[in-house]
Amino acid sequence: MKSVSDCFSALRQQGQCALIPFITAGDPDLETTAKALKILDRSGADIIELGVPYSDPLADGPAIQAAATRALNRGVRLDGVLEMVKQIGGELSAPIVLFSYYNPILHRGLDTFLQQVAAAGVKGLVIPDLPLEEAENLIVRSREMGIELVLLVAPTSPKERIVAIAERSQGFIYLVSVTGVTGTRTQVSSRVKDLLVELRAVTDKPIGVGFGISQPEHARQVKDWGADAAIVGSAFVNRLASGSSDEGLAKIEQFCRSLKAAIS
Repeated sequence: MKSVSDCFSALRQQGQCALIPFITAGDPDLETTAKALKILDRSGADIIELGVPYSDPLADGPAIQAAATRALNRGVRLDGVLEMVKQIGGELSAPIVLFSYYNPILHRGLDTFLQQVAAAGVKGLVIPDLPLEEAENLIVRSREMGIELVLLVAPTSPKERIVAIAERSQGFIYLVSVTGVTGTRTQVSSRVKDLLVELRAVTDKPIGVGFGISQPEHARQVKDWGADAAIVGSAFVNRLASGSSDEGLAKIEQFCRSLKAAIS
């Protein structure tokens, strides 16, 4: 499994935009999650974002909140998620980026968490409730463990903050397309185009756009605006949760292929 930075470097050399699907670990169960990761990996995903279920997911909309609740109710916890990733990691080409809120990390202890995540083969972290002002220690320690901490830029971020986040983010910069929580939307805000221009003026790091991208046309739009990656979450979570496990897996495979075709 290559690093996130290496993945983007290879895609840039080929003039390609990355597809980053998101799914919630353990919904409906970890066995299905393992199958889903393999399916996404062979169906066009360049990087895969894997959400750790959490009881108070403030950045997530109804679809991902519901998925996290279902997983928690079935007893899915971080240890089980990491063990699953470790078992199948050797079968994946796409690097895994773990999406987790900070409280579970703090509770476990930063060093212990990073050691366990690194041992599982995880290559990146997204922590949506960790402000830049409190991220420096984690940035340094994660880099030492070979894990890239991806920071988020919000539509409301002032220019000085955008510059600071762009400088410290590792792997890529996660550009949030909307003010609010995750979820499917009918169109991508035109503000994203302006934000991409602002970011491009201060950094050459890859930029991924997420929150609200739910259709192939959305992914193509952010690519045309200059994004290096389209990040798609709730639309995958909804499909995986619909019908039986096999039906859900078939739906995310078809959807993943359609998204990749739109940005290829």
